[in-house]
Amino acid sequence: MAKIKPKRHGVVTDMTAMCDVAFLLLTFFILTTQFKKPDVEQIKPPSSISEKLLPDASLMTINVTPEGKFYFTPVDNGAERVQLLEKMGAKYGMTFNDKEKVAFAKVQTIGVPMNQLKGYLGLSEDQLKTFKAKEGVPLDSVNKQVIDWVQQSLSVNPSYKLAIKGDVSTKYPKVKDLFEGLRDIDFLKFWLITSQEGK
Repeated sequence: MAKIKPKRHGVVTDMTAMCDVAFLLLTFFILTTQFKKPDVEQIKPPSSISEKLLPDASLMTINVTPEGKFYFTPVDNGAERVQLLEKMGAKYGMTFNDKEKVAFAKVQTIGVPMNQLKGYLGLSEDQLKTFKAKEGVPLDSVNKQVIDWVQQSLSVNPSYKLAIKGDVSTKYPKVKDLFEGLRDIDFLKFWLITSQEGK
């Protein structure tokens, strides 16, 4: 006589807990991710085999474009940024109102000379997004505003670190002027940002 096979029932798994965990992880990663801030101009750094990472905190950056324009990015700390602006204003005989100080705390990168900074800080947020600096922050044998930004930043907080991101096609004399200016203020430790060379 033939055996009677029991009827198979499908296994029902409750996926509610799995969905909850997936959405919690997704929410966590969205809220904790730090997006890379866009560069003011397209800069292609030289390649290297170094695998050292830049520090995340207290880092100021100088970008050097292929044309030799300099952009300074101060440390992302609102209160210390305002102190930096006041120190630069005192050095160049300028005063800034509260609205300009608030705007400076939000600005990502400085790419204008000091005599144009008040006008730059007066631009709306939409205008700041589309603004293209014609000359950048000056650095030559007479006018060393890039070095002044670094020096005044260090007077606000001596533990600040500096990274320099130059384009692979930037002419050497421009970068040499920057290195010599940093040497003049006795600031000899900084990082050079490079892209990872393919293995």
